[in-house]
Formats: sequence, structure tokens, C-alpha cells
Amino acid sequence: MSKAFRVGVAGVGAIGRNHARVMAELAAASDGAIEFAAIFDSDQARAQELAATFNTRAVSDLAAFVDYVDAATVAVPTVAHRQIGGVLLDHGKHVLVEKPIADTLDEAQWLVNKAHDCGLILQVGHIERFNPVMRQLEERMNSPRFIEAHRLSPFPNRSMDIGVVLDVMIHDIEIILHLVKSPLVDVDAVGIPVLTHREDIANARLKFENGCVANITASRVSPEKLRKIRVFQSECYLSLDYQEQSGWIYRRDGMKIVREEVTVEKDEPLKLELAAFVECARQGTRPMVSGREGTEALRLALQITEQIERNNAAGKR
Repeated sequence: MSKAFRVGVAGVGAIGRNHARVMAELAAASDGAIEFAAIFDSDQARAQELAATFNTRAVSDLAAFVDYVDAATVAVPTVAHRQIGGVLLDHGKHVLVEKPIADTLDEAQWLVNKAHDCGLILQVGHIERFNPVMRQLEERMNSPRFIEAHRLSPFPNRSMDIGVVLDVMIHDIEIILHLVKSPLVDVDAVGIPVLTHREDIANARLKFENGCVANITASRVSPEKLRKIRVFQSECYLSLDYQEQSGWIYRRDGMKIVREEVTVEKDEPLKLELAAFVECARQGTRPMVSGREGTEALRLALQITEQIERNNAAGKR
């Protein structure tokens, strides 16, 4: 009988506890091929609570954690991604790090280089790439000309170390870079702090070398929750709802526009994401969102954030 592949979760706060739930489900459904081996968190009481819930062990020492796992997800605050991810990679462990990949481009590139040098999998948690609606975008939209994305939610009381661009908008940034596949030539961004000292609502207009334009709005101070994208190309456009996992395609039929419902096979994106990570780690195959894609999304998110900060500083003079 082959040895079970051991997985763990580092950081079991608001996001990490869902990682723990899914890892326990994956292990239970694997017929012994996967073992949910350990949870690591600096808050020992929280780690023990989650470990008891999901029938695994709680570890408060990172050095001990690495001995229990072959691969782990990292859901600690962004500022600790390089530290925690680096220790895991140094000890030969495959890593999925939540988005954004790191706090700075230097730290992101360090993680990418470390994973490459060690021959390990580094996946970045851009969960919307695993949303079932993405298949519709990838199959139907081969030459997007205009993209409009809205991602709104009430204030989450988490991720307050970063603004809404790095917290929320980065999902759509990564998707748009994936769809457009053309160099960026211009960025125009605005953002406003409302409940924190960083931007809580932001808009960015991106122009690409191939002529495509993307308009992205993100807010974490909205009374409603909304995650939608519309992608326009010649003679048709696709309107998709990430939250409802539903959508419509609009086509030209003579001088009329006809609407057809898009069939989406619904599933939980986090489950699909973590299952893909475990499979990549076990087989040594390239993840859908590698460290390179995560770094490029971070690069653009930081460019947008810096422009917002410059504009806000100029407005105070």
C-alpha cells in the first residue's frame, strides 16, 4: 500500500479555516491517498479548535509543522507569505500561497525563484480561475476588446493590512491578464479610503497594446455583494456572475441582439482549487496559477495602488 500524501494548512483565520474544511473533505474522499496531517497557527487555541473539528493535529511551531506535511496551503497575513512560504520551500514542501503572492515584488520573485531552484510546486490562490464560469470565458472569448468587471462587498473586517486593490481587485486583474494576453500600455486609477487608511473603493481603467480596454471596479464598503464580469468582442458579449455561477451570451442576429443562457456546471471554487493544487503537488505538474502569474497580477495591482496613493497625496496639498 502506497504512503498517503500528507497535506496541511498554515494559518486558520477567516480564509484558512475554509482551507482546513476543504482539505478534510479531500482527504475523506481520497480512499487513503491523501492525509490531512496538520494545522499550523500562532494562535494555539484556534489551531486546536479547528484540528478537533477536522480530525487532524494542531501545531504551534513551524519547524514541527514542516515535518508532518508534503504540501501545505499558506493563509497567513500577506506580510508573512514570504517567511512561511520560504520555510516550507526550504524544507522541500510544495506550497499554495493565498493571493496576493507576497507583500512586495522582490518577495514574490524570491518565492518564485526558490520554488524553481528546489523543483517544487508554487501555486497562488487566485480562486476565481477555478470558478466554473471561467470555462465559459476561456472557451467563448478568444479576442476580447472591452472588459468590465465589478467586485463589491460589505466590509469584511479582515485583510486590513492591504487595500481593496490587493485584497479584492487583484482577482479580476489576474483574470484579465489571463484573457487578454497582451502588454499593458496605460493605467488610470482612482481610489478612496473610507473605513481604513488604505483605499476601500477603487476603479482602474487598463489599456493593452492590442487595443483591448478593461474597466475594473472594486469595493469593500458596498451594501451589496456583487461579482460580475462582462467581456465584449466582435458580434457578441458574455455576461457572467461569479457568485451565482450563471451567465448569458448576447449575439448579433441580423439587426437584432439575441440572448442565450450559458450552462454552467456549478461547483465550489475553493474545492476545485485545492484539489488541483494537491494533484499538481503529487504529480509534479504545473499549476494553473503559478508563482509567475501571481507575480504579474501583484505587479499590476501595486502599480494601480501606487497611482491611487500619488493621486490622493496630490489631492491633499
